[in-house]
Amino acid sequence: MRVIVAVWRAFCYFTGSLVIATAIYEFWFFAQILHWVDHNPPTTRFMESRLREIKQKYPNARLQQEWVDYGKISINLKRAIIVAEDAKFIDHEGFDWEGMERAIEKNQERGRIVAGGSTITQQLAKNLFLSGERSALRKIQEAAITIMLELVMDKRRIFEIYLNVAEWGDGIFGAEAAARHYFGVDAASLTPELGARLAAMLPRPRYYDRYRTSPYLEKYSEIIAERMDAAQIP
Repeated sequence: MRVIVAVWRAFCYFTGSLVIATAIYEFWFFAQILHWVDHNPPTTRFMESRLREIKQKYPNARLQQEWVDYGKISINLKRAIIVAEDAKFIDHEGFDWEGMERAIEKNQERGRIVAGGSTITQQLAKNLFLSGERSALRKIQEAAITIMLELVMDKRRIFEIYLNVAEWGDGIFGAEAAARHYFGVDAASLTPELGARLAAMLPRPRYYDRYRTSPYLEKYSEIIAERMDAAQIP
């Protein structure tokens, strides 16, 4: 009997400690998200990871990024990204279940991962806090952070941060750096055609940084441009 009691106490102690540790860990995420409601994140986990990779080849390398407020980013880029990345962004609460189902079906048809189905909020959650590893635990954490972002921030703020931290090339982050890197203009001056081109690059930005004349990129940009007028932005 004493052995059973001792085992039960040990189990309760371990479980309680695990719950407390998990709560503290999640609160750390939540506290940062609360801070970023009205403060701009200076960097992200993904940006730091990419910089470490680049510095292995170029020790003095620096990322190109310049924060710009939401109102100083072209509406053409905003509409294009909604079309390309998350058409239901305004309406969903962080997850596009139909989009996920379509992505799973497409991946099964191709026999490999060709579509992700992640919303803008999910992408932001991953970029802000998580590594690039693929695991069930990481997906669960991504979902938890996605819920936190949607609870604390409005859609406009989520989109503003996303536009400023999204990767657009090798060491290129954010709309301002991307506009200057590819077209020599600021983010406010992007035309519908240029906005569509940047949005089309998002799934494989480093690849398209090297292969800017890709026929697929050209065709996909045209498709996005045709649909932009109907896009709803926050």
